[in-house]
Amino acid sequence: MSNNLEFLFLSQDDVKSCGGGDMKFVIDIIEDVISLHDKKDYVLPTKSTLRWGNLDAETTSGRINSMPGYIGGEFQATGIKWISSAPSNPFKYNLPRAAGVIVLNNEETLLPEVIMDGTLISAMRTGAVSGVVAKYLAKEDSKVLGLVGAGVQNRTQLMAIQAVCPSIEKVKVADLNLERAQAFCDDMASIMPHAAFEVVSGAEEAVRGSDIFITATVTEKPIVKKGWVDEGSLHIHVGSHECEFDVLHQADKIVVDDWEELKHRGVETISIMYTEGEFDPANIHAELGAIVNGKKKGRENDKERIYFNSVGMGIEDVAVAKRIYDRAKEKGIGQPLNLWNSPSFV
Repeated sequence: MSNNLEFLFLSQDDVKSCGGGDMKFVIDIIEDVISLHDKKDYVLPTKSTLRWGNLDAETTSGRINSMPGYIGGEFQATGIKWISSAPSNPFKYNLPRAAGVIVLNNEETLLPEVIMDGTLISAMRTGAVSGVVAKYLAKEDSKVLGLVGAGVQNRTQLMAIQAVCPSIEKVKVADLNLERAQAFCDDMASIMPHAAFEVVSGAEEAVRGSDIFITATVTEKPIVKKGWVDEGSLHIHVGSHECEFDVLHQADKIVVDDWEELKHRGVETISIMYTEGEFDPANIHAELGAIVNGKKKGRENDKERIYFNSVGMGIEDVAVAKRIYDRAKEKGIGQPLNLWNSPSFV
């Protein structure tokens, strides 16, 4: 019996060829993962962060996250995402802010069986989470979407909202760099040709009058104020400390993906509030999985202000990677590589 170890390598192009850029495909996967999270059919070790300095330093010097996990159900997949975030990359080097790899391990032997690009998967699954959120928490006839930030994250956020909220008629985009915001609108108009895109002067314009607004920035200080948030709106908080405490205090419903992980991560507004004694976890309406599984109500009327915050979970990356890997095997896509011909020690 051969004891060599061969694994499959999937480039970003390979991942795309296997559905990595198909938002509806990814949203369906993420909805299943969120359901399994509520059913406790997973193992999710605490996210480990490598940083140079304190939490605030992440906005300048960056970080690298290690995100392992096991997801059960139909996935039965174990793996890890290792992903960096260097905020200056797009401006200094014309490179992505975030870049990573995902490794999946064999269910029986636990040996690595595939290594693939994780950059695309990470961006798509982050957007897909918001797609699931909007499906359950946005008004059914939502027409105006506000985006604060014109980076990669809000591109996949927009793709996800378009997939689940076809009623969107207007998209407002705010960014500190107006040229970047205009380029974003020009690029993304092809995805939503029925919607009118508008570059607005700042976060306030993006938030006011929006049925759904999404903040995906690397800001060091809160930028969203209580008075800007209209009745009936859904606030999807993707970045770190992006809103003032009063925004949460006035919310009719607060929903998160995983409260324990948010507490551990410690950089999001809700986590900072908790640390400073400004937030009682009893005020969390639900984790998202309880809503997906029908245990808790989602949106109940068109006047509720609903706030959602997620920490991002490695089991989401692992699940998407597993589906991509399955397709790659079916299609014969990828490059087989040898880790060893014969192990040095057994």
